[in-house]
Amino acid sequence: MDGQQHGPLSGFTIGVTAVRRAAELGELLRRRGGAVLHAPALLIVPPADDTELQAATEDLIAHAPDVVVATTAAGLRGWVEAAAGWGRGEELLDRLRGAELLARGPKVRGAVRAAGLAETWSPPSESLADVLERLLGEGVGGRRIAVQLHGEPLPGFAEALRAAGADVVPVPVHRWTPPADPGPLDRLIDAAVARTVDAVTFTSAPAAAATLARAAHRGRLADLVDALRHDVPAACVGPVTALPLQARGIGTVQPDRFRMGPLVDVLCAELPARARTLPVAGRRVEIRGHAVLVDGDLRPVPPAGMALLHALTRRPGWVVSRGELLRALPGAGRDEHAVETAMARLRTALGAPKLIHTVVKRGYRLALDPSADTTYGTR
Repeated sequence: MDGQQHGPLSGFTIGVTAVRRAAELGELLRRRGGAVLHAPALLIVPPADDTELQAATEDLIAHAPDVVVATTAAGLRGWVEAAAGWGRGEELLDRLRGAELLARGPKVRGAVRAAGLAETWSPPSESLADVLERLLGEGVGGRRIAVQLHGEPLPGFAEALRAAGADVVPVPVHRWTPPADPGPLDRLIDAAVARTVDAVTFTSAPAAAATLARAAHRGRLADLVDALRHDVPAACVGPVTALPLQARGIGTVQPDRFRMGPLVDVLCAELPARARTLPVAGRRVEIRGHAVLVDGDLRPVPPAGMALLHALTRRPGWVVSRGELLRALPGAGRDEHAVETAMARLRTALGAPKLIHTVVKRGYRLALDPSADTTYGTR
């Protein structure tokens, strides 16, 4: 394959825990060459089927709010559409028109106006902290404030308003529940623990919390936390999403702008920077998650071959015994012939057999160039 044709994520596998907009995120990753392992961490309750949302809507129609905080465009649209389906759409819109309507950011403003409404104010920062500061500055004692949620709580927001004397009505649009089939999430957790995925993406705090909770339920939490701390970067769309992970001591990578595109851009910089690059037999060898770049040519490698290659690169240039390589092979048993078979397939996959030398009766070693800074030998 021409080295110029692969994308920055070629050779890497990325876990996607999102439900809403998962297809969009997956497509962005694939366009840049990545392989995607989709494992929805949660199931979205459709607004039209959500009894909690319906109850909150009926309450606000019966007892008008003084203030409505719209936090997401999709959430506001889903709320209005669900109310229309229940035959209460115009009544809800009348209540929204009569309230002080605060819209967080330009996308929400667009949804407000598309619904035939007009926002009272919108922060240029898109920050709910600024919305909260404005409300507290105005004084909220005795005021009824509806806060449109979108699948996740807003840490400290409602609590601060209640502490200042407001009557806060949460409006839970797109609530989350555990997935009906946890199998895909279990497989992603196992892949992260085995280091066969190279990153895991999170686009909501509930998805991050649900992934950790599922790992705990299966007795794999400590293993997952260790993987995410040290080897498998957790890529979060923003700081709120990262909170459940950071509470476990897991560092995260995040974009400056809390959007899908910038999230993918962060991975395009992060993962290639983590790849191991070595000068071997006059070639430039870059070892990625499930593939190797040999002088810029992308060479997919089967899992057994990658296991051998990682074992060899832990001591580049040194002889690694067949016994040690056998232990590195997943499920290989005790037959050292499995090493020879996997090694032959690895050399074929790399397309350059001289990258790995056979040392008779001892094992194998990477043919590290003598000019390499890495210490090498024939131990």
